[in-house]
Amino acid sequence: MDRLFANGTVNAAQSGEGPPLFLLHSLLSDRVSFDAIVPQLSRAFRVIVPELPGFGRSQAVAGGLAAVADRMAEVVKDGAAGEEAIVLGNGYGGFVALQMAIRHPTIATRLILADCGAAFSEDGRQAFRTMAAASAAKGLAAITDVAMRRLFAPEFQAQHPDLMQNRRDAFLKTDPEVFRAACEALANLDLRPDVDKVKVPVLVLVGEHDEATPPPMSHELAQLLPQAHLEIIAGCAHVPQLQSPRAFLEAIGDFLPAPEIRVTANL
Repeated sequence: MDRLFANGTVNAAQSGEGPPLFLLHSLLSDRVSFDAIVPQLSRAFRVIVPELPGFGRSQAVAGGLAAVADRMAEVVKDGAAGEEAIVLGNGYGGFVALQMAIRHPTIATRLILADCGAAFSEDGRQAFRTMAAASAAKGLAAITDVAMRRLFAPEFQAQHPDLMQNRRDAFLKTDPEVFRAACEALANLDLRPDVDKVKVPVLVLVGEHDEATPPPMSHELAQLLPQAHLEIIAGCAHVPQLQSPRAFLEAIGDFLPAPEIRVTANL
């Protein structure tokens, strides 16, 4: 079921009953990237999967990552309705969740930050500038192959052609201006001076083969956070919940306060 949050500005899917759990998607994907894990999570949580500002039916917001984080804080406050919330962000959604927790320290009681970090290396920053420039000059189609390589290893792409076509189609639906604004924000991002403001427990996850946000970024983030535990998901890249939902659920299972989400045999 879809619902509107934050004064009707953000569209989100909601399922299940229980404490609120928010899932924030990556820049190169969409909320569908969580579809394989939502049924299991909704056994114990009220799972809310927003379309980030500027994606799908959610309204864009000006003002960079801080403004996106503030809008998503409205969503969490609205959706939680006074209950304690848990926020999980993947990729760009992880950066949004981290910025949100810095700017709104009481917004969540736990965070799961999958495949993100506090700042990119200079090579990482340049990659975003290059993608933004290429998309401006030639359109998103010109960088689709690059985007897919940042999401999935070549071997995985070759083994799952239908999934890859679905992911390509989803990427091409991204608003080009929203994409370029996000690239600019990530290219200039450095949250390292403020990470120690996040006082809640944090699970930091990263795919072993993530090229978009390489494991050293997660190592650094986990070291900077006051209460963090790092887990590396073997064999996965930037969207482990889509590539290997079983492994992803296993990684978050002990961190979430709900035994009902333990992995079942049919995953």
